[in-house]
Amino acid sequence: MVLEDLLRLLHVLGATVLFGTGAGIAFFMVMAERSRDPRIIAHVAGIVVVADTIFTATAVVLQPLTGYGLARAIGWPLAEGWIALSLALYVFTGLFWLPVVWIQIRLRDLAKQAAAAEAPLPPAFDRLYRIWFAFGFPAFLAVIAIFWLMLTKPDIRLF
Repeated sequence: MVLEDLLRLLHVLGATVLFGTGAGIAFFMVMAERSRDPRIIAHVAGIVVVADTIFTATAVVLQPLTGYGLARAIGWPLAEGWIALSLALYVFTGLFWLPVVWIQIRLRDLAKQAAAAEAPLPPAFDRLYRIWFAFGFPAFLAVIAIFWLMLTKPDIRLF
């Protein structure tokens, strides 16, 4: 029971880090972009890239490991409908998150270049920012759906 409790704690902490860091990153990037000041955006985007690397990437790797260990410790088969659907949504979220990481790096670099040149943000920045912003919605909703599945464990027959 001690292993199960530890895995459950680590899994919940990982989910909290993923959701909380994602929401925090989104908030700070949106607020920085609203300033339209390349210096502010470059600074905030730089912090966002570091936070994504340290917190989000670590949790992204640990979540499936703790989830697998927890499922094994409790005796849930990975083919259980709510688990399989959670895993599919996790992959779906990752398909949006990976491009967002690259976009954040690019946004940071474009803002740094504009700040160094004392110029306004280029049109490429605005195009990328709109994509970054749009990609957040499906990923955010998928994470909420995963939380719901984990908490309710509905009887879903997939196989």
